[in-house]
Amino acid sequence: MDFFETVQRRRSIRRFTNEAVPEEVMRKALHAATLAPNSSNTQTWNFFWVRSPEKKARLVEYCLSQSAARTAAELVVFVASPKMWRRSQPGLIQWVKDVKAAKDIIFYYEKLIPYSYRWGVFNSWGLIKKIGYFGVGLFRPITRGPAFKGEIQEVAIKSTALAAENFVLALAAQGFASCMMEGFDEWRVKRLLELGCSDRVVMVVGIGREQVPGTWGYQYRIPAEQVIHEI
Repeated sequence: MDFFETVQRRRSIRRFTNEAVPEEVMRKALHAATLAPNSSNTQTWNFFWVRSPEKKARLVEYCLSQSAARTAAELVVFVASPKMWRRSQPGLIQWVKDVKAAKDIIFYYEKLIPYSYRWGVFNSWGLIKKIGYFGVGLFRPITRGPAFKGEIQEVAIKSTALAAENFVLALAAQGFASCMMEGFDEWRVKRLLELGCSDRVVMVVGIGREQVPGTWGYQYRIPAEQVIHEI
């Protein structure tokens, strides 16, 4: 399927049929999710394919029993996990050394990533970073974050959302439908998945074969000239 056709085909489907989604389709889409662009390649994300019938039933409830969750053949939860830079760092350091990257790149992964992705108790380290960014920024352009816990979570959320987009496009390319849901009880979902306090549930994706009609109507977008600006 042509890429642009895939983009147009992907819709937020609200009702699915009883047809099962082949495991190979799911695994191919999940692999595509891991290939998404992400901040500094730290891959601060986790994807939970909820396969246990008991946990799936509870997840449907925590998604407010909306039809996109209730009728989905499969459910995947995309989680931003800002502390997962620690999981990625050893492999990233070895990788940049294996490819003989420049010294400043090695320094970035060995020293700057730990500096950037910590926030400290009560955001104490974040405050120190914010003051430093402000001081240097008086004299030259500089990145001004992330510093505080919320800002670091935001970076992880952006990366995780990109992974979710890869996932649903990969499903569409294989002829299956999806719905990216933000309507859920995050506290209960976090308990179900046994997540840490800094983890954020970005979205729950329902997957299946579309039950026609699976949408409310034709796709609506505001005129492109209202959002595309050439300056």
